[in-house]
Amino acid sequence: MLEQLESIKERFEEVEQQIVQPEIVSDQKQFSKLSKEYKDLGKIVAKYQTFKKLLTDIEGSKEIINNEKDEDLREMAKEELTDLQPKLNELEAELREMLMPRDPNDSRNVILEVRAGTGGDEASIFAGDLFRMYQRFIEKMGWRMTLMDHTDGSTGGYKEIIVQVEGEDVYGKMKFESGVHRVQRVPVTESQGRVHTSAASVAVLPEAEEVDVEINMGDIRMDTFQSSGAGGQSVNTTYSAVRLTHIPSGLVVSCQDERSQHKNKDRALTVLRSRLYEIALQKHNDAISAERKGMVGSGDRSDKIRTYNYPQSRVTDHRIGYTVYNLPTVMDGEIGDFIENLRIAENADRMKEGTV
Repeated sequence: MLEQLESIKERFEEVEQQIVQPEIVSDQKQFSKLSKEYKDLGKIVAKYQTFKKLLTDIEGSKEIINNEKDEDLREMAKEELTDLQPKLNELEAELREMLMPRDPNDSRNVILEVRAGTGGDEASIFAGDLFRMYQRFIEKMGWRMTLMDHTDGSTGGYKEIIVQVEGEDVYGKMKFESGVHRVQRVPVTESQGRVHTSAASVAVLPEAEEVDVEINMGDIRMDTFQSSGAGGQSVNTTYSAVRLTHIPSGLVVSCQDERSQHKNKDRALTVLRSRLYEIALQKHNDAISAERKGMVGSGDRSDKIRTYNYPQSRVTDHRIGYTVYNLPTVMDGEIGDFIENLRIAENADRMKEGTV
């Protein structure tokens, strides 16, 4: 581990020199890439420096214990050693985790899609509740969210809503949310007080860049239509809304939340590119491991991944058997515990498969 950390420190110093070179500064793409690498490596190097200092302090304490004649000094060194060793163990565990190979997509922004599933109007209402849960989580994380497209439910909530989320390690945090979310509660439309089960599907797509997915515009059919969403006076008066159909795959993407047709087209292309990237990524993962679909965070949207039981105030993640009894808090965006436990489970699965 120490050799690996020394190599990282050397690379950090190398990047530190590169990012101040005029030719790098003038190349925005290269500068951005190196700046991110510098920031990521810097986190590891800072912990490594603390780790080395702890090692030095521990060696110093051991030397005093073994060689010092003064009993008071030896006792002080023993106390210091008792205090330092647990800190070293904790830091070593943190460093080992940081050295695990990361999913290269973890640092990407995402396209978040929430859709009503089975359950009629109640499913749309639940999709709205789920989206608000993510909205609050995104706010707590300090990320930025941009509305791409949405279709309102007839009695509230959303039949579908698509947003772009930008920030640090967004995909790494949110990728575990892909799948079917199930709710058990008495719908507002239920007059007999019976508990119903409804569902909504969530897709978290790593946002693809142009270099990741090359789209031939000759394969795209673009249709325009009158916006029915936000847009002030332009609503239903101009054909600013855009629908893109990718003919080879059959994927269809609509965007109508910008007043400009050009902006709607750009946003629709962003979503389309991310969906095509996700398809390519899934094929790649399947080729690597036939068991990949059974792993935590596979994103298989046919899987029921989580149940929100309102009568019992219970939320259960079925992939890891993790249950909490604080549903109102979870629906207020406090989903960090689920994400952390899923991340730990994913790392354990990867270690089992020998991929770390």
